[in-house]
Amino acid sequence: MSVTPATPEGKTVPEKQAPEGKSVPPVAKKVPTERTHHGDTFVDEYEWLRDKQNQEVIDYLEAQNRHTEAHTGHLGDLSKQIFNEIKSRVKETDMSVPSRRGSYWYYSRTQAGKQYGISCRCPVSGDDDWTPPKIGDSVPGEEITFDANIEAQGTDFFSLGAFSISEDGDWLVYGVDNVGDERYTLRFKNLRTGELLDDEIPGTAGGAVWSLDARHVFYPTVDDAWRPDTVWRHDIGAGTDDVKVFHEPDERYGVGIGTTHSDKYLIIGVSSKITSEAYILDSTDPTGEFRSIAPRVEGVEYGVEHLIVDGEDYFAFMHNEIRDGVKLENFAVDIAPVTDPAARRPLIEHDPGVRIEDLDAFSDYLVLSYRSGGIPQLSIADLRTVDGLPTARDFVQVEFDQGLYSVALAGNPEWATPRLRIAYGSFIEPSELLELDVATGERTLLKRQPVLGGYDPADYAQSREWATAADGTKVPLSVIRRKDVTGPAPLLLYGYGSYESSLDPAFSAARLSMLDRGVVMVFAHIRGGGELGRYWYENGKTLSKKNTFTDFVDAARYLIDSGWTTPDQMVAEGGSAGGLLMGAVANLAPELFHGILASVPFVDALNSILDPSLPLTVTEWDEWGDPLHNAEVYEYMKSYTPYENVTAQPYPPILALASLHDTRVLFTEAAKWVARLQELSTSEHPVLLKTEMSAGHGGVSGRYKKWEEASFELAWILQQTGAVTF
Repeated sequence: MSVTPATPEGKTVPEKQAPEGKSVPPVAKKVPTERTHHGDTFVDEYEWLRDKQNQEVIDYLEAQNRHTEAHTGHLGDLSKQIFNEIKSRVKETDMSVPSRRGSYWYYSRTQAGKQYGISCRCPVSGDDDWTPPKIGDSVPGEEITFDANIEAQGTDFFSLGAFSISEDGDWLVYGVDNVGDERYTLRFKNLRTGELLDDEIPGTAGGAVWSLDARHVFYPTVDDAWRPDTVWRHDIGAGTDDVKVFHEPDERYGVGIGTTHSDKYLIIGVSSKITSEAYILDSTDPTGEFRSIAPRVEGVEYGVEHLIVDGEDYFAFMHNEIRDGVKLENFAVDIAPVTDPAARRPLIEHDPGVRIEDLDAFSDYLVLSYRSGGIPQLSIADLRTVDGLPTARDFVQVEFDQGLYSVALAGNPEWATPRLRIAYGSFIEPSELLELDVATGERTLLKRQPVLGGYDPADYAQSREWATAADGTKVPLSVIRRKDVTGPAPLLLYGYGSYESSLDPAFSAARLSMLDRGVVMVFAHIRGGGELGRYWYENGKTLSKKNTFTDFVDAARYLIDSGWTTPDQMVAEGGSAGGLLMGAVANLAPELFHGILASVPFVDALNSILDPSLPLTVTEWDEWGDPLHNAEVYEYMKSYTPYENVTAQPYPPILALASLHDTRVLFTEAAKWVARLQELSTSEHPVLLKTEMSAGHGGVSGRYKKWEEASFELAWILQQTGAVTF
């Protein structure tokens, strides 16, 4: 590779005013930089925007923010109206359902006017008391373990990484990020006295785990490319240097630390996008050596859970090994004695139509999480009724009436819980926390998400439709609307399509401000996501990545052809890897949309994936391919990466959102993309960039700030769909 910076072609042109008084975008200077790989040279004129230490870069971002404000200032009243609508639907002072852990009930509170939650607990009244305290303004014996509002005072940004309480309930370790770069400072609090220890560990990754004796904390740190690569042991109050207990030298892999649900074993997980390995340590020996439970095999992923059957210890392995020459893509589950982990026998066989996603073990239950037909499901085996080791026949599905819904385990920290808690929700039903008596099947509603203002799910409809891709593949779409809305209507089409992530049904109070103004909301479950299993994912990554983009375009055409909407009424939205989708779609089919909203968009994908010094690059090669060493991957990525494929064509209105301290998708990507779009677009539609100057990948922190940002985005969407006119 050769990189040859050329002489600048001039300085940044200051903002100008058009004769009508409308703002025109600041023009970025061009500094041609040659990038050569595999005999191909690309001249990048805006690469200089990468350096956020350069005041000229900051000035440019702030000029773009002023330009965006000039073009969206008229949305202010609508944004405030939407903010007040969101606020009016939310019970601002509220309390979560307490979860039992040890001798305490743990829960959180929110208070009107406060940005962040307050973590609380109260003592369990008796050893056999499994009935949680009632939700209310006061709880007997309540104590505050952590008030994020106090911790966040005087900061523009606040985010928690680790938050873990020791088994005896005496100690809290928490990690704080005040910048947005997802690098946390660990702090330690004595919950008995309220004292903060002098121990403080800066620069950690997310997550921390206590030893059973509450004398040690295990936590990960990152390398120069911000890859979690090392696990350390900190001895509380010892005043000694922390001990390195594990290091992963292979740059494709990241590490994390956790425990089995039984708390009997500490586990270090090592994983790339396609390969994983687990190292275990008996929790009663926290200063011992971690050992691999099964060897690393390229292309094989596995996870481990500990269970006890008839007094004997077993490991359950969820894996996608090759058996009889066939890759178990959708995963299977084996069981083996702890004394001989290699002596496995099948527990749940592989099913091409069922994607196994997790197996959770309790003292009396095994819970299988999976998806079938694109819908998340749960099945439970009651070990109290099983004679010997469980089999697949012992698992009973937890069924619901809705056609589109999500279900998952929720709030079950105790290994020996007598009942299981389950989270349930849909696109139109507020989320519910249910308690299930496994033996009787009885379900008790513990809490339903409160939606104030007289919300009635009966006024809304959700349905599943199927678009046909160019290659004949059926692509599922989830359509949400008010029942009285018929097409053609204003419509927002949302997509992601990467990392096997699924857009599962979930309720959003903020979304009502859009639905109630006649906008139809559609989620496109395109290839590259995980809705239809591992095969769906595999057909939307690496050298099949373009399926993600064409699926989205074909979904948009289906919605137009079937009468749901028109190009003048449709807006597309996606963020992060979904922002890459937005950039690709803008180049492929700009005529189909009257607006594209791209949040922290991964639009300079090829350039980023070519640079192994950037955060996360090497670990991403299994997702996108390795263009640095593979010419075929290079050519394929170059053919779709949004920034390099911007051409002189009429683009629709585009709003790009970035964060200055984002370490997952650098602000540079959106800044360069917007500069190129503003230069080359032949339409009069504005291309706007809004950069949060004190935030990271997740945007602003604090619930009211997040509502304000959501209100701005919804106002822009409503304008572009024509649902609201000015």
